[in-house]
Amino acid sequence: MIVACSTLCFSQHTLADALRVMREMHFAKADLAIHPGGKHLAPAEVSADVGKVAQKLKTYNLPFTAFHVEFDAADTAREQLRAICRLARLLTVPVVTVPAAAVGANPCDEVNRLTEMTKIAAGDGVILTVETRLGTITQDVSGAVELCKRVGGLGLTLDPSHYLCGPHPDANIEPLFPYVRHVRLRDSNRGPNHFQVRVGQGEIEYSRIIASLERCNYERAMTVDIRDTLDSPFPVDQEVRKLKFLLESLV
Repeated sequence: MIVACSTLCFSQHTLADALRVMREMHFAKADLAIHPGGKHLAPAEVSADVGKVAQKLKTYNLPFTAFHVEFDAADTAREQLRAICRLARLLTVPVVTVPAAAVGANPCDEVNRLTEMTKIAAGDGVILTVETRLGTITQDVSGAVELCKRVGGLGLTLDPSHYLCGPHPDANIEPLFPYVRHVRLRDSNRGPNHFQVRVGQGEIEYSRIIASLERCNYERAMTVDIRDTLDSPFPVDQEVRKLKFLLESLV
């Protein structure tokens, strides 16, 4: 396993500066957020000219381990996904993560949507994953597992904070690990206002997560994903370093 860093850790920087900081911190790889409305890279930019975006990203001299994708709108999602998966192929990025449908969505519709998206990704040799995320079908462990069972080739991006801060903080997440293809981590406590706390002050059990991943022969990245929000009560860069060193000491 390697330790990577999400560009969301430095979302107040330009993408060039964010990746420069990651290189200076000696991260092996970056986890690139492709979100509409941010300072870094938007799905519409990728759709407009995949080749140009690929060339630009190569100049930053930091390889990418995954793309964290949110779409502009449902009616453009498939077109944007095709472009993003082509970009992933050009940059040898193995995993593209998308959000699952919101809680209350029709499960059959979601299976059909993700089946089509998984086929699009597979056409470029990319693994499609949905993230375990509060407010979506995957906020429930059984819902996340059921999606993976019903959609061939679909994997999970595990973000345990969304369980700890969600309606089922004591949920057993062990059934998820056979389907995990990517991981994002920060420290968190129970309750909606404790999604992100200083490293060491939360309840995320890093050692237990790593042990479970190793039992499933997981050999991919673990991403430090401490969000750089304007109202953050602590210096994010310091916490990013702390979590990097902690995870590296455990693998």
